[in-house]
Amino acid sequence: MIPSARWPTLCLFYVFSSSIFAQNDPQLTGTWSTKSNKVFTGPGFYDPVNERLKEPELTGISYSFTDDGFYEEAYYRALGNPQVPSCPRGLMQFQHGTFTKTANGSLILTPFAVDGRQLLSDPCQYSNSIYTRYNQSENFLRYEVFKDPYHGVMRLNLYRFDGSPMNAMYLAYKPPQMLPTQTMNPTTSATAAAQARQTGSGKVKRGLEDMSLPLNKHVLRKRQKDLGVHADTWWWFGVALTALVVMEGEDSEANRSTKINGGAGGAGGVGVVFV
Repeated sequence: MIPSARWPTLCLFYVFSSSIFAQNDPQLTGTWSTKSNKVFTGPGFYDPVNERLKEPELTGISYSFTDDGFYEEAYYRALGNPQVPSCPRGLMQFQHGTFTKTANGSLILTPFAVDGRQLLSDPCQYSNSIYTRYNQSENFLRYEVFKDPYHGVMRLNLYRFDGSPMNAMYLAYKPPQMLPTQTMNPTTSATAAAQARQTGSGKVKRGLEDMSLPLNKHVLRKRQKDLGVHADTWWWFGVALTALVVMEGEDSEANRSTKINGGAGGAGGVGVVFV
């Protein structure tokens, strides 16, 4: 039995939490995509097993929301280059995590920090695309869900924290098309908190449902720092091997000189350098 002295505290906590967070809106549930209708969340955009972002045919944005408070986003954008207009850049971003709707109607999106990925293509500056982790919380001031009078389908308008509107998105899938709503690329500091939150009550079209492979168990792309260490090691190995080749060449030449004309007129050894 709860002591009567604690009832005011519990009631105050309930009122405070109810004033901050509201129940998630079922109208949000589904996968939404911008007008190009070529960018969708799910395994068609990001492959977490092979660590690969898949380039869509056209640029666009996609968001997915579930009944039980999970979300996923896929961005594919072309970025202008004011200094060199003929060299536009391409940007792909993936994130997923949890979201909450506050009492004032705003949305707070909190990603699983270790799972976000970004791929930047800048061909005029780099010969290869830059693939990095990406972690950015989002706050949408408000949103609107209604049937678009022109297209005749459900439409989602999201307004950024400053009130500026994003490009309109239209309902593409319901239930939503998403990857597993849990941490897929855990690190040593990551925990199973996301997995514990998953209740399985929501009807979601999720890819890689069995999760039979430990995702990202073997990193396929080595960091530049690691490559530097290996290059240094190979350089010293080359120096040692060069010294060995030179020494063997000198010994062989000395033996050959001894047999020919009593050691006169021998040719010098040849050294090979491995860099």
